[in-house]
Amino acid sequence: MNLLLFFLLAVQMHSVTPVIHTLKYFQTASSQVPNFPEYVEVGYVDEVQIVHYDSNSRKAEAKQDWMNKITAEDPNYWQGQTEINVGNEQVYKISIENLQKRFNQTGGVHVLQWMFGCEWDDETDEVNGWHQEGYDGEDFISLDMKTWTYTAAKQQAFRDKLQWDHNKAHLDYQKFYFTERCPSYLKKYVNNGRKVLMRTELPQVFLLQKTPSSPVSCLATGFYPDRADLFWRKDGEQLHEDVEHGELLPNHDGTFQMSSDLKVEVTADVEGKYECVFQLAGVEEDVVTKLERRRILSNARDEVNWKAAVAATAVIFAAAVLLAVVITVKHHRKRQGDISANYHPAPRDVGAKLSEKVAAED
Repeated sequence: MNLLLFFLLAVQMHSVTPVIHTLKYFQTASSQVPNFPEYVEVGYVDEVQIVHYDSNSRKAEAKQDWMNKITAEDPNYWQGQTEINVGNEQVYKISIENLQKRFNQTGGVHVLQWMFGCEWDDETDEVNGWHQEGYDGEDFISLDMKTWTYTAAKQQAFRDKLQWDHNKAHLDYQKFYFTERCPSYLKKYVNNGRKVLMRTELPQVFLLQKTPSSPVSCLATGFYPDRADLFWRKDGEQLHEDVEHGELLPNHDGTFQMSSDLKVEVTADVEGKYECVFQLAGVEEDVVTKLERRRILSNARDEVNWKAAVAATAVIFAAAVLLAVVITVKHHRKRQGDISANYHPAPRDVGAKLSEKVAAED
């Protein structure tokens, strides 16, 4: 899920860091998955969920209060989003059936996914986008936005590549969406949610160790935004050996957590020489936690405190699992085509026709 994570790291130095804002949509269609909607769409701005739709509720809903400000400009915004997704449900259902035929599959659990979106550098005004599709946990086809051609990751996707590469109206609209329309909406969302999206929250930092022979894990949790770095130093010098960095993960409350493990034997001789350093974009001072035995929470000595610290991450992992179910596959996918009135690319089987229609209307 490395595509969902955009880091601006400041290693042992602080400067004015430009902010790269992101707008991401994940659409998941599935067949025969128990207790899970056949179609789900979730959208994120700067890793904060802004919208949700699924085939059970059949309604697009804001996940942040400030997202409703968009209706001042477009009173029919949410109705339009609902209509788009209602249409997508049917298209995706047909798409899964068609892909099953291509792969010579009969029945069973299958998942089709799109991941698409854009990013905007608020300092340089540079924009970029991504657009991928995946089927049953593997990459299927993606759009290269440097050459504006499609890359087929599977032989079964080659027919789509040929069709879409030779559809000029379709490609022209893709360029318009990813270079103009998507960034335009991203800027609106960032402006509407500035108080939330541009805030800073420092983390709680824990030193954890399962057993005396285990690595010491430095866990920083509850920070915002996600543009952060966490590393170990010894005698003032950053360590690269015997260090393993964990992934950035979302917390249930919209904040983030990350960890860094250090392989070291904690003796009286090393106490005070090592320290865990957390840096957050926009915050001048580091959060420094010295490696001292009294600070370490372990299963053996501090069962109660250990559980309290781990509890802070348990919900995080649960949220990550839920996100994995919604996204379900290893890589995120991007979508293809476009809808003229409400800025979304369209599902795979109708993308070309819609883009031709929009081009004709423009």
